Amino acid sequence: MNSRMETATLPASEAPENEITFANARLVLEEQEFTGTLTIHGQTIADICETGTIPPGAIDCQGDYILPGLVELHTDNLERHIEPRPRVAWPHKAALVAHDAELASTGITTVFDAMRVGSIPSGKGNYRKYAREVSRELLTMRTSGALKISHFLHLRAEVCSETLIEEMAEFGPDDRVGIVSLMDHTPGQRQFRDFSKFKSYIMGRNGFSEDEFLVHMTKLKSLRERLGDAHEAKAVEEAGRYGAVLASHDDTTAGQVATSAGHGIRLAEFPTTIEAAEACRDARIAVMMGAPNIIRGGSHSGNVSAMDLAERGLLDIISSDYIPSALLLAAFRLASLWDDLPRAIRTVTLTPARAAHLQDRGALAPGLRADLIRVSKAGETHLIREVWSQGRRVG
Repeated sequence: MNSRMETATLPASEAPENEITFANARLVLEEQEFTGTLTIHGQTIADICETGTIPPGAIDCQGDYILPGLVELHTDNLERHIEPRPRVAWPHKAALVAHDAELASTGITTVFDAMRVGSIPSGKGNYRKYAREVSRELLTMRTSGALKISHFLHLRAEVCSETLIEEMAEFGPDDRVGIVSLMDHTPGQRQFRDFSKFKSYIMGRNGFSEDEFLVHMTKLKSLRERLGDAHEAKAVEEAGRYGAVLASHDDTTAGQVATSAGHGIRLAEFPTTIEAAEACRDARIAVMMGAPNIIRGGSHSGNVSAMDLAERGLLDIISSDYIPSALLLAAFRLASLWDDLPRAIRTVTLTPARAAHLQDRGALAPGLRADLIRVSKAGETHLIREVWSQGRRVG
């Protein structure tokens, strides 16, 4: 995906033209923080000034933080809304509105909505196709101005599937596909190297008996052997056709990272070992880990701790993964670890924006989008007071 700026995403009737000044705010810039004022004009940041004075008509932030809007590259939250329980389908438009509002309330102003492509329509408990239909509805709602924040698509290309190639063919350069990640959930490797955890996860999610689980496992391994390499190559090709950033997922070994680098990948989602994270650093591949991993103190799959990677200087980007509200909380946890708030905030703002080739957001700077969040401290946690997307208050 070429570097790009997103303009005129709000309908003309909703695009703000007013000037608003936030004063007495703790402004967190790319490399520093200070008390000052920030002025927005219309949809962009117009001015930043280090001062303790409060100009007439300004909003007195009373020492609250003003941060850039959060940039989320990988969230399963939309899938949770369209299927709130196994095999329970929810109306898509209602799900999209609820998902969008939830993200806005947590300070996320740009999201790459993760949707799986690659289905297994045969058999019990297998994947159904949904991404093309839901993404078409999402893009229509975005164009009409029905959504609060900025949405892009993140296609999770499941190579261990039956229909990946035909599903990816349904998307094109006009579909706002910003990221394509290579997913391989073959049992016994990557995220599920621990076979017992894979078994527990699959049986619990699908309600499989022991025999049904064994049939499912055999099918996945057979699909990987027959189609995996061809599907992986096609996914790489399709990402280029869309103009999307290509990402790896759950790299475990240095060899897998080398393969990712050979594909031109520069973003690694959730490497599962220190070995893989170190190999990513050597290959100049940005490492993204999940905020729930940070909050819980470890991976739910038994893989490497995100805080261990942070302590080793091997962590670049945080994703909320499956809990949107965890994103900001995790950033402040990193700030405590590193004793460096601007560095921590970059993991959820500027660094993911640049990894996705978005040049118009992710920092507090004149000329960038007026995507802002106002945050106050309440004991050991932080409260989001206000959220602004392109100069319009959305939360």
